[in-house]
Amino acid sequence: MALTRDYSHYVKELDAGIAHLDLAVEGVSCAGCMAKIERGLSAIPDVTRARVNLTDRRLAVEWKKGAVDPAALIDRLAELGYKAYPFEPVRAELVEAEQSRFLLRCLGVAAFAAMNVMMLSIPVWSGNVSDMLPEQRDFFHWMSALIVLPAAAYAGRPFFQSAWRALRAGGVNMDVPISIGVILALGMSVVETIHHAEHAYYDAAVMLLTFLLAGRYLDQNMRRRTRAVAGNLAALKAETAAKFIGPDEISEVPAASIRAGDVVLLRPGERSAVDGEVIEGRSEIDQSLITGETRHVTAEKGTPVYAGTMNVSGALRVRVAAAAEGTLLAEITRLLDNALQARSRYVQLADRASRLYAPVVHITAALTMLGWVALGASWHDAIVTAIAVLIITCPCALGLAIPAVQTVVAGAMFRAGVLINSGDAIERASEVDTVVFDKTGTLTLPDLDVVNAQNIPADVFSLAGRLALASRHPVAAAVAGAAGARAPLSGAVEEPGRGVRAVVSGVEARLGSPSFCDAEGLANEILSHDPEVSVVAFRRGEQCHVFAVRQQLRADAAAAIAALKSRGIAVELLSGDREPAVHHAAQLLGVTVWRAGVTPAEKIARIEELKRQGRKVMMVGDGMNDAPSLAAASVSMSPVSATHLSQATADLIFMGKELSPVVSAIDYSRKAVALMKQNIWLAVGYNALAVPVAIMGLATPLIAAAAMSGSSVLVMLNAMRARRVGSEVR
Repeated sequence: MALTRDYSHYVKELDAGIAHLDLAVEGVSCAGCMAKIERGLSAIPDVTRARVNLTDRRLAVEWKKGAVDPAALIDRLAELGYKAYPFEPVRAELVEAEQSRFLLRCLGVAAFAAMNVMMLSIPVWSGNVSDMLPEQRDFFHWMSALIVLPAAAYAGRPFFQSAWRALRAGGVNMDVPISIGVILALGMSVVETIHHAEHAYYDAAVMLLTFLLAGRYLDQNMRRRTRAVAGNLAALKAETAAKFIGPDEISEVPAASIRAGDVVLLRPGERSAVDGEVIEGRSEIDQSLITGETRHVTAEKGTPVYAGTMNVSGALRVRVAAAAEGTLLAEITRLLDNALQARSRYVQLADRASRLYAPVVHITAALTMLGWVALGASWHDAIVTAIAVLIITCPCALGLAIPAVQTVVAGAMFRAGVLINSGDAIERASEVDTVVFDKTGTLTLPDLDVVNAQNIPADVFSLAGRLALASRHPVAAAVAGAAGARAPLSGAVEEPGRGVRAVVSGVEARLGSPSFCDAEGLANEILSHDPEVSVVAFRRGEQCHVFAVRQQLRADAAAAIAALKSRGIAVELLSGDREPAVHHAAQLLGVTVWRAGVTPAEKIARIEELKRQGRKVMMVGDGMNDAPSLAAASVSMSPVSATHLSQATADLIFMGKELSPVVSAIDYSRKAVALMKQNIWLAVGYNALAVPVAIMGLATPLIAAAAMSGSSVLVMLNAMRARRVGSEVR
């Protein structure tokens, strides 16, 4: 009977006809494994991307849709010596927990054997300088062998199995030299025992395994802790929902089976599994994950609810807008995953260095052994020195140097309200010395009020609202919201920085700036009475009206700009709004360099001028209206609403009502890059110091094992420092 495997449920469809699959891969222990997997899968025709994250052992594969069977990818990994299965957070965590327990059992066996062998070794050491009979020494050696060999066979399985898989697949990994070193030490001890030699190395071999396992166990748990720092979003989303299957009858169903239009009950104390809108009930909810607002807010009919929202008090009926992978929480998770999978400049550097590990370490160990023999040393001493070289030269620290920092800082930035939307955004943000702000919807809150709505005829308001739906500019959004518009006009075309137009019943209608609509006179009349409002004009034929929209600065905007200045960062304000409104905002915020009435082309020209002066410019503006100037900047950042998150194009994005995420993004980026550099130097410095020491015979295999394990743990601990940047963030 033929066995078919269908993994289509786990495949995600991306833009441009690309399919994406996340796989959990067992046995990935070093950067050499990463390189082997990535090269092996990239060699498959039509595979466009293969990227392994060493921190969570997750493989992201992308290929041209319909060109590759996902099962073939898993088969190819099996040929390379790695077991893989579709990545599911819960299952992956269970596998990691079981692996930790297995390592702990192996460590316990090795440590127990080491303690017992030491009790046999001490009399031998003493007897070698006194009057122990050769028969007695041989007896102690054979007793040691009886304890160590079975213990090593069990405790060494994490290394032996990994090395065997690599060799069987025609490659090598970090565990190959470790296994060779341990087996050589044990084999040499048995040979010495058979020949009645004074020295055997059972104690050193089992202690070597103990140190290696202790390092591997600590490394495993540090990785799990690092991933926890990144934010376990899976825990914030309910896996089931109470779906109404009748007027008053509910059924507990998996979130994956919920569809748009269904009605679910959100009870007190529950987290929402869906995105939707309250249709009945009243409660207090915690939406801090989405809005950044830690205080509970009132939920009533019409209130949007997102997956991960905690219902605090009353029961709510929610009409579903999206569920499962379509929710905002799923989109945030994808952004975090992309940040962790990113291949930045520092990652590429570490990867290239790690790929040289396997050939270099084996050649170095062989040359060390031959060199010692050529200098007159015994084969015994030469082999011991070669074992130390094999074990001490480990690329783990280098392989973890960058991914560990990326994982920690992505979680820290997420908790500060920042999501990373570009692989190398952290590196570019760390160099920023100038921040250029847009005003509308950036320094001001995106929720604007139409203050003269009562003066606009209902039919005009309705038509203008439908036209406004074709634009994502915050002022247009305010008009659409005030009009209660739901259906956009067909054929509407937006001209960035000017407005939107469409033909209605043979007559062109326009909504946008007063100049775009030939409404400067009406606009000036309104502004003469209230110079602080913003205006948007509407014209259809001879009909002309101007909407007055009031903006409110973000509550912490002045503090955020002051914080940027305190870090030596220059701040400019470029806005397409009127001069009185921009001037007023600049005065309130303490911005001395500002320009009003700026077109998108003029914004780009100013950014290019700053870049020619050698400045590293961050543009902070609306991701839709300011797209050209965002693209021109060294790095871009946008405030987005929950509904527009998936459409954001900026390198960094933030939600909520505060501007402090801009400061946090720069602070965390600077800290992250500093730690990346430190980790690379730690890893390189360790090998530059440790390898010559081992070659000179100054490090025993035992010391080598302790040093190798310690270097990886040190890099991980240093990466954990990215969790906070002290009191400077806010």
